[in-house]
Formats: sequence, C-alpha cells, structure tokens
Amino acid sequence: MPESRLTRRAASAALLALAFGAAAPSRGALARVRSRAPSGVRVDVEALRASVGDPTAAWVADFLPGQIAQQLARRGARASVSVRIDTLTLGSNTGGFGPAGSSYDNIGGVATIDGVERPVRATSSYYPSPVDQTMIEQANRERVRALTQALAYWIAQDAVR
Repeated sequence: MPESRLTRRAASAALLALAFGAAAPSRGALARVRSRAPSGVRVDVEALRASVGDPTAAWVADFLPGQIAQQLARRGARASVSVRIDTLTLGSNTGGFGPAGSSYDNIGGVATIDGVERPVRATSSYYPSPVDQTMIEQANRERVRALTQALAYWIAQDAVR
C-alpha cells in the first residue's frame, strides 16, 4: 500500500508541475515581449537579413535595442538612436588565428544619434569549445549577443560625446 501512495503522490506532483508549466509564458513569448524597442531606440536589420538571413538578423533585432537602451541609461545619456546593421560575420567555429586559437566576429552599420549619422562597428573574440560543436545554433546566438553588446557599448560612447 505505501508504494501505491508514493506513486499517486508522484503522479499528482507531476500533473501539478505540468499544469503550472503550461500556464507560465514560454521563453519565446517572453523574448518577443522584451524585443520591443525602448523609446528613442530603433534598429533596422533589413540589409543584414538580405545578406545573412534569419535567425541571425532576428537575433540582432532582438538583442540590440535593449542593449543600447541599457548602455545609454548607464551613462545617463538621453539620445535618440537609430541603427542600421549592414554586416555581421562570424569567424570559424573551430578556432582561428587570434590569441589562444580564437576567431574574430564582426558587426557593422550606421548609427544616427540625435540626427548625426556615423559608421559603427564592433569586434568580439570567440574561443571555441567542444560543447559548442554539438550546439552550434546556441553557440552562434551567444556570439551574436556578444557582438551586439560590444556594438551597444560603442554606440552609447558616441552618444555622450
């Protein structure tokens, strides 16, 4: 009999967890909510989408507006920022010629800060990991996140000058 109760408890707990899990918003839904651009920040990835496609362009559109807003807030800058991303290249996934076998990733475009247009670009280093080779899409997403973070830093630097 005790074995039967334990099974019922486990089944009840599993059903309860499933019910709460289904009621919670999915990670994709949360990502869509967060991807709305903060006021004063606009990011255009259409040129990037035409050259590299999705999901890369979608990742940039998702990450960059919030990162720019965060960097501007850190500096106390109140600027209107519009960014057009034209290029994004990811170096080799298996290693490159940088320090400790790293690869270089690059992103570039044009930022318009309070009506003044200027070219922007950023570079980040990627250090390959054996785990990344089995989860290539997730690794590339994190590489794009690092690139957009670096670009947001430099855009905010330009905004406070």
